[in-house]
Amino acid sequence: MKILVVGSGGREHAIVHKLSESPRVEKLYCAPGNAGISALAECVPIAATDISALVDFAKKEQIDLTVIGMDDPLMLGVVDAFEEAGLRVFGPRKEAAILEGSKAFSKNLMKKYKIPTADFWEFSSSEEAESFLKSHKKYPIVLKADGLALGKGVLICENEAEALAGVREIMVDKKFGAAGNTLVIEEFLVGPEVSVLSFCDGKTVVPMVSAQDHKRALDHDQGLNTGGMGTFSPSRHYTAEHAEYAMKHIFQPTVEAMAKEGRTFRGIIFFGLMLTEDGPKVLEYNARFGDPETQVVLPRLKGDLVDIFEACIDGTLDRQTIEWKEDAAVCVVLASGGYPLQYKKGYPISGLDAFSDREDLMIYHAGTAFNDKGEIVTNGGRVLGLTALAPTLDEAIAKAYANIDRISFQDCFYRHDIGQK
Repeated sequence: MKILVVGSGGREHAIVHKLSESPRVEKLYCAPGNAGISALAECVPIAATDISALVDFAKKEQIDLTVIGMDDPLMLGVVDAFEEAGLRVFGPRKEAAILEGSKAFSKNLMKKYKIPTADFWEFSSSEEAESFLKSHKKYPIVLKADGLALGKGVLICENEAEALAGVREIMVDKKFGAAGNTLVIEEFLVGPEVSVLSFCDGKTVVPMVSAQDHKRALDHDQGLNTGGMGTFSPSRHYTAEHAEYAMKHIFQPTVEAMAKEGRTFRGIIFFGLMLTEDGPKVLEYNARFGDPETQVVLPRLKGDLVDIFEACIDGTLDRQTIEWKEDAAVCVVLASGGYPLQYKKGYPISGLDAFSDREDLMIYHAGTAFNDKGEIVTNGGRVLGLTALAPTLDEAIAKAYANIDRISFQDCFYRHDIGQK
């Protein structure tokens, strides 16, 4: 098979890496890819959102399967465009990707089908939102921009003054652009967070192993929110009882609800859960693999990822056996100094060849490129993810941190407490 993966980050590197293990794969392409991905796949200089160019490329190269990694092209209808062109593609159609594309849609879906989630209120004007907050007495409270905001459109406000400032930031100043045209205000839930990605064929849902990520830039959950500074799998908190409850009350009901709404979902549903005293509740849905959760979940997958993707497309997931390694996994992100605000690019990276012969240590490239000399250099805020596999979580953490300083670039920083939640 010839397979095209769409995207350019650590998630896509992890997907490409897993696909490269399949005996069914003859040739891999990635659009646009990055320096690390280029060792496994031919990188094609097409933007992930340039849908017509992606379709033309897939036709010209007779691509057998395209895998969409990123959220933006899904919301723009890339799957619909590929299907209309008679091309095989993995991911939800635009009508189903709204599960992630609109917080208001997903909250109203959960309300309608009684899927456990936080209480919420939806506003289309800043005046209405401010009026509500002035009469609301229970804090902290959560403000969410309705649309996509690179994982950063969520504000936790400790008091009325912070909440009013947050409304102005999202709805008036448009810090997250059009994503803030509608605002969702939610009750603040308390408990450990857990991420459960799942394979879905429109009727059957198969949860993957649990994961947990660290959003804040600095140790001890200090600093600004980021796209994710590290992650680990499994969660220390997610029990078999939680999994059983979530399957019955959240995972399967979500898939059935989308089908009833005429928005059949095929692809990956990422369930962001809060383990409250009243049981698991949904914090958010994503309509694709998470980043950096993918970097700890896929290394634990046994078997052929191509077979699973095809079963999701064909509606035969119930016939697929999906198994997982007992090993735990930890991924520590190495970031550019200044991230998630201003940072410089183009610094050479050393030490990348230190793990080339290891199956228990992987370097996933998130923001890298080649310079004029052919050196691999930094090209983003999150630059690399070092994933370690070991029999226990504590051993995986120790292994990751014992090896991380073998890689270096100017102004590099990382958290020292990944996996310690």
